[in-house]
Amino acid sequence: MSASASVPSRALGHGLIVSAQGFGAMGLSSTYGAADREESIGTLHAALDAGVTLIDTADIYGNGDNERLVGEVLRTRRSEVVLATKVGFLPEPDADGLRVDGSPDHVRAAVERSLERLGVDRIDLYYYHRVDPRIPIEVTVEAFAGLRDEGIIDHVGLSEVTAGELERAASIAPISAVQSEWSVWSRDIEDRVVPTAARIGAGVVAYSPLGRGFLAGPVALAAGDNRRNFPRFDAEHRAANEVIARGVRAVADRVGASPAQVALAWLDVRAAELGATVVPIPGTRRAARVRENLAAVDVLLGAADLAELNALAAAVRGDRARDALSISQGRERAAVTG
Repeated sequence: MSASASVPSRALGHGLIVSAQGFGAMGLSSTYGAADREESIGTLHAALDAGVTLIDTADIYGNGDNERLVGEVLRTRRSEVVLATKVGFLPEPDADGLRVDGSPDHVRAAVERSLERLGVDRIDLYYYHRVDPRIPIEVTVEAFAGLRDEGIIDHVGLSEVTAGELERAASIAPISAVQSEWSVWSRDIEDRVVPTAARIGAGVVAYSPLGRGFLAGPVALAAGDNRRNFPRFDAEHRAANEVIARGVRAVADRVGASPAQVALAWLDVRAAELGATVVPIPGTRRAARVRENLAAVDVLLGAADLAELNALAAAVRGDRARDALSISQGRERAAVTG
């Protein structure tokens, strides 16, 4: 599968070719407040029309509804899509108080439910969404390898793993993609995870490359918007973090691009500096935003622009998530210092 001429292709790992920018479908469900289903489906079609091939969803998004929504588009356009979904999160805490399950039994049951919701018989890229601390990652990845051998999935991916976990997983099966939050204001994976991904031949798929919308422009948090649960969007931290958004806007004004385009262009440059391949997966509910984001591939940033953007990370206030299990930051620090 290849993108249209206007969107270049990129190789993640182990023969997985996708468009240089993918589409994160999470926000098309209720994660950021109420969404209009017909508009969401129209936006997915617009992304494919514009040359996007990688569509990213997960079984936990909308408690399965996001996969069903993506499945509606796949009914007529399956051959155009590199389909990525995920397993690991549980809707509610389990007996141990955790919201993840990496057991082989859960992986097997979950992939069958995902296939049904998506209306497909094969998943191109299947991610382990979060690491279950009770189960060695090798055990879970072995279950993924079994699904690959059966032809149920084509490629194995990992999300929010530490460098050590990534290396252990890669000893069991080829890892094609590592997904984590990565942007101008979320850079904790650069020290160890990104270099490790590059060394084992895995591409990096960057979710929330626009800082959950914060870097792209003013963000209004509606009732039910999950961003209210993130420390950087607390009233105190949000006000302090405005300096970062202003910094991105200043560069955007200077180079004649939108803030979103600048944030995405920065990510491409930063990945190249680290010797890695990155495919960002910004999400939006508007077709016009899809086209705006894709135009980032033509934005050129000079040395002064990059220096300004790189300096912004020092001004960030607040962690990028409350749940330490959900981010590489805390577990990576523990792996290094422990």
